[in-house]
Amino acid sequence: MTISVFRRTLLVGTLGLALGAGLLGQAVAGEQLGNIKKAGEIKIGLEGTYPPFSFVDESGKLSGFEVELSEALAKELGVKVKLQATPWDGILAALESKRLDAVVNQVTISEERKKKYDFSTPYTVSGIQALVLKKNVDSIKTADDLAGKKVGVGLGTNYEQWLKDNQPKAIIKTYNDDPTKFQDLNVGRIDAILIDRLAALEYAKKAPKTAAAGDAFSRQESGIALRKGEPELLEAVNKALDKLRADGTLKKLSEKYFNADVTQ
Repeated sequence: MTISVFRRTLLVGTLGLALGAGLLGQAVAGEQLGNIKKAGEIKIGLEGTYPPFSFVDESGKLSGFEVELSEALAKELGVKVKLQATPWDGILAALESKRLDAVVNQVTISEERKKKYDFSTPYTVSGIQALVLKKNVDSIKTADDLAGKKVGVGLGTNYEQWLKDNQPKAIIKTYNDDPTKFQDLNVGRIDAILIDRLAALEYAKKAPKTAAAGDAFSRQESGIALRKGEPELLEAVNKALDKLRADGTLKKLSEKYFNADVTQ
């Protein structure tokens, strides 16, 4: 065998192996729905510290809008749900590493995130809201009013990015958990918190010293986050959401926790 023939043979063999590996990778990547069906459960991540979306109730059980949504979703898929409370700063990494099958945790759909994850159709529509102490409710009306103020945001959230993009003069304080963030607001360590408008209104009802300041800064849609390369799972999740929307389940859950339909 000449050197040129050997090189051609080696090249063809290498390309064949690469193509085979690529096809195998695609096959494995597309098998998640089948794996979920076979296991009889879907592993869904949520924080568990973000009322009314997900929280631990007085009996020690996970409750909330997204908890019940996850349960209804699993039922439509014909499996049980395994809810895994996971801190926000690690929840998408847990999805990427396959410790989770999906994340149902008010993950805002953005162009940047769509590069890394697939998203279901939106199941809530809300906006970025400033939460302040009620005595300071008139201090923030627009993004300009955040300049020079100490503003708390979740680490790595769209709220942090929005603040950097829209009001760089704000003093940004990041948090890994919600309870500490709310505590700092209540004792005056920070001037405001940026969170989901729905969560802000719910928190203000339970903590009368606080209030939502002004209108929401922007519209945002949240969807169920999935790993890239799982078209069958994405289609099944979207079909399940369509069914829950059509039969009134989504609206019913929304009105239960928000006294309004926030799903569209």
